[in-house]
Amino acid sequence: MRLAIFDTHPYDRDAFTAANTRFHHDLTFFEPRLTRDTVSLAAGFPAVCSFVNDRLDRPALAALHAEGVRLIALRSAGYNHVDLEAAADLHLPVVRVPAYSPHAVAEHAIALLLTLNRRIHRAYNRVREANFSLDGLVGMDLNGKTAGVLGTGRIGAIVARILRGFGCRVLAFDRFPDERLAAEVGLEYTDLETIYREADIISLHIPLTPSTHHMINAAALGKMKKGVMLINTGRGALLDTRALIAGLKRGHVGAAGLDVYEVEEGVFFRNLSDEVLQDDTLARLLTFPNVLITSHQGFLTREALAGLAETTLDNVRAFESGEPLVNEVRAEQMLQDADGRPGAPRGGASS
Repeated sequence: MRLAIFDTHPYDRDAFTAANTRFHHDLTFFEPRLTRDTVSLAAGFPAVCSFVNDRLDRPALAALHAEGVRLIALRSAGYNHVDLEAAADLHLPVVRVPAYSPHAVAEHAIALLLTLNRRIHRAYNRVREANFSLDGLVGMDLNGKTAGVLGTGRIGAIVARILRGFGCRVLAFDRFPDERLAAEVGLEYTDLETIYREADIISLHIPLTPSTHHMINAAALGKMKKGVMLINTGRGALLDTRALIAGLKRGHVGAAGLDVYEVEEGVFFRNLSDEVLQDDTLARLLTFPNVLITSHQGFLTREALAGLAETTLDNVRAFESGEPLVNEVRAEQMLQDADGRPGAPRGGASS
């Protein structure tokens, strides 16, 4: 089947080309994001592949439908960039990758935590300039500290296991507690208020829904321990960025490790090193020595990329063969997720 793959980079092309040796689809790669302005590139393709920073609103979907597109294949778990009601009205099925290597994102969350705690990023830059001073590089033992894991789906569960391996006391929040996980790992399910009050580290692994938008806001930050370390590899808008900046300025938030940001579109996945950064809020965040930002790379491992490509191409194969679309996502599912399990896997924004 002819498939137009948008918003691609060399690592995407390598992963899809390798996976396609099994499926033999006709792949065409495009660098631009898929939006209403780039729909014309999809002319003549029965299927398009979209990533998290594309924008598939109603006008874009209507234009795709007019161009002959019959399938929207997302190479991500998340689907909040797609107007699912419009897709349903146009009879355009939307399929996704519900799960890929959860270890990739979980391990990246821990990498952010360790780097911030031991000031590895600052030490690296110092030593390269022949500055071997240790002043300002004091961290803390993770052993014996309390960590809060918000969302204990596939990714959050792995984070909890790793933190327990460090000797942390792990408190967890999930609307659907996994008692088997609690017994296996030795974590304690509790409410958000308790986590905010007691956790030295808080890691976010909850999907973005209307009810979780800005769940970490000024009020929530005010309830947290002074010096709390926040790690967000979930969704950017779980965290109110302006409230975070205020917390950092007054010293209440000790550090923040972010692999996601509220307004990634037009910034993340692009090289802007020769341009003036237009996002003043992001620019302000980048001035803090105790803030570490990566550009949504938590999914970026060979294993995760292979899984994304394999499942995406298999979704296209199933559609072409007239088989049930087991990974189809519908508008009613978004409503269920909005009132459902916070511990579902992250997309890609990923991813």
